[in-house]
Amino acid sequence: MGTLLIIVNIAFMILLLYGLYFMQKKHVSFSKRVFLALGLGVVYGFVLQLIYGAGSEVLNGSIQWFNIVGTGYIKFLQMIVMPLVFISIIAAFTRMKLSNNIGKISGMILSILVGTTAIAAAVAITVTLAFGLEAVEIPQGEAETSRGEQMEQRAADVTTRTLPQQMLDFLPANPFLDFTGARPTSTIAVVIFAAIIGIAFLGVRRKNPEHAQTFSKIVDTFYSIVMRVVTLILRLTPYGVLAIMTRVTATSNYEAIMKLGKFVIASYVALLIVFIIHLILIAISGLNPLTYVKKAIPVLTFAFTSRTSAGALPLNIKTQTRDLGVSDGIANFSGSFGLSIGQNGCAGVYPAMLAVMIAPTVGINPLNPGFLATLILVVAISSFGVAGVGGGATFAAILVLSAMDLPIALAGLLISVEPLIDMGRTAVNVSGSMTAGVITGRLTGELDTAVYDDTKEQLEV
Repeated sequence: MGTLLIIVNIAFMILLLYGLYFMQKKHVSFSKRVFLALGLGVVYGFVLQLIYGAGSEVLNGSIQWFNIVGTGYIKFLQMIVMPLVFISIIAAFTRMKLSNNIGKISGMILSILVGTTAIAAAVAITVTLAFGLEAVEIPQGEAETSRGEQMEQRAADVTTRTLPQQMLDFLPANPFLDFTGARPTSTIAVVIFAAIIGIAFLGVRRKNPEHAQTFSKIVDTFYSIVMRVVTLILRLTPYGVLAIMTRVTATSNYEAIMKLGKFVIASYVALLIVFIIHLILIAISGLNPLTYVKKAIPVLTFAFTSRTSAGALPLNIKTQTRDLGVSDGIANFSGSFGLSIGQNGCAGVYPAMLAVMIAPTVGINPLNPGFLATLILVVAISSFGVAGVGGGATFAAILVLSAMDLPIALAGLLISVEPLIDMGRTAVNVSGSMTAGVITGRLTGELDTAVYDDTKEQLEV
């Protein structure tokens, strides 16, 4: 009977997937298909949990088959990340888009990423205090205790590494290893390696123009092929979103979410404010923030459902270049750096909220100006260190809580709502990197305003 029910669930999923395919054939816009997939996934996942229960064998069996579409899509995106970053950075040099101001561009992007992370920390502190959140209010069960112990064990390794050691991890000691994504900082290492090759190309062009021209043609050829692969993969976005969102809503622990509803709401209020700040910064730079929202929505929707900034990178870069008018070089730098540095959601909002919640448990007044100023500074600095220890909100929390001499184990109390909160954090992380790219392009004069202001939907794949 269980096998039959699984087959029925799979058949209904296939029917939904075919519906999205039919809409594509009818030339329904990409954004509409992504949003519809999101809505269908929420409804279908909720219905499945309502019928079978979150831990049932039928549901788990069905989800495993759904993952062929959802997780498979994410794997395809991750597959193309390194080739896309590598060839795009080199192409930016061969096309004379990064030859004179690479230092200015990278410095500006990093400043925006880290600066917005500090702002995100201040927002998180304000929201946490406004909601009156404290760690002692959170119920502690076996899962929470186990999670806390795991975080303490990780902290023992994390806190032994100094910031200079973590920064050295950015360098590509073995670029071929980094192409496999073996290290947390592999993406940035590939960016640096590609930039070094680009700088070498500029030297060769001065001394041997014929060789440089041959190399440039080869790069253009590979760039065209890689971008075509990106296009083919992005066509799968609505199907991937449908499967991913079905899994998320079908397996969520709604009882735990209700118990920690106050923290979940506060988290999303803080994340929403940070996103609004992104829009304000874009408006200050002289661009229409509503245009940014319209064109960034498909990327942010995917980041929200998939909870992977790295997986969203191809869609992030293509949206910046094709829809928002950002140059290839800037889009790749902002997208790649944004994976590990200055993550507004994971490295900004989350650890700051935890620190303010946990402080009263050790007798620290969270309203103390010295404590708050130190916390914002530590969050900003630690947003560099996150990459050196593996990335993600958990490591950011460990770094910040350790630096502030706060008990790390209490951060494990939120394990039951981590997936739900992480969805919003990831979307804000990606928005932060895109905002850095758009503003940097605007300030350096390398943003095509005609493309940015074009209200026609361009991300048709």
